[in-house]
Amino acid sequence: MPDTIALESLYERVRPVIPPVEWPVFADDIAAILALKRERDAVILAHNYQTPEIYRCVADITGDSLVLAREAAKTSARMIVLAGVHFMAETAKLLNPDKTVLIPDVRAGCSLAESITAADVRLLRECYPGVPVVTYVNTSAAVKAESDICCTSGNAKRVVESLGVPRVIMLPDEYLARNVAAETDVEIVAWRGHCEVHERFTAAEVETLRAQHPDIVVLAHPECPPDVVAASDFAGSTAAMSQYVATKHPAHVVLLTECSMSDNVALEHPETSFVRPCNLCPHMKRITLCNIRQALETLTHEVTIDPAVAAPARRAVERMLAV
Repeated sequence: MPDTIALESLYERVRPVIPPVEWPVFADDIAAILALKRERDAVILAHNYQTPEIYRCVADITGDSLVLAREAAKTSARMIVLAGVHFMAETAKLLNPDKTVLIPDVRAGCSLAESITAADVRLLRECYPGVPVVTYVNTSAAVKAESDICCTSGNAKRVVESLGVPRVIMLPDEYLARNVAAETDVEIVAWRGHCEVHERFTAAEVETLRAQHPDIVVLAHPECPPDVVAASDFAGSTAAMSQYVATKHPAHVVLLTECSMSDNVALEHPETSFVRPCNLCPHMKRITLCNIRQALETLTHEVTIDPAVAAPARRAVERMLAV
């Protein structure tokens, strides 16, 4: 088990956002998780929306969906614990079919993934014969299996244009599709799925933030409605937003995305003041230190994918990674 000095060093990573009185609640689970990772030859992949005690203290690989997908394909560990939502764990399994992939809570879902089924994709193909299907990684393996190629918010425009065709079907996020359509000459047929976190941001909210903080820089995720993106100073994936703060060093900034993202970026850039309008993802918050520890102790919950689904879904993800 890590010694007291090691745990104190970990606490320094999160001190600005976790009060000293709360740290003992986390420390025991953190110590156990670090020991269990060594015992199990496991790595923890944590999305940018995970809380700081997970993101900064136990995760081995952190990032947006694209980073996690790329790094999942590279890891030499025998076991992967995905601190994120279920479609991310499925993606990790697709890229690591011979490894054990665990999701600490099987209820950690996604409104986008739940907005479309494989049957819906087949119907779209019937309606638009010959038009390729670009599928956001925020989907089930079954939906990916019906697709030609996947994308993330960070590479969506590049993926769409890589196909060299005048029209594509892009699903399931309507707003991401519309925001990409505004940046490309490719005609995009969109589905009407929405992220329950990002769809709640409004252009009026941006206007209010600017009135309250005249020098604020507004960064929006492309899953936000197009009028929110238009009212913002920059739109990009969580990785792109983090990079913007790192390179531009705004004095005051707001990230129009999930709550914990601001905490994690703020810890890396204490010179920047973050305004935090908080839209919480209830699915991401199902992942806790306690159930990560339990997953490693009991080897639950293992992610499995039907081989008949996994093969075509893997091709769609690998095509994305090759772009």
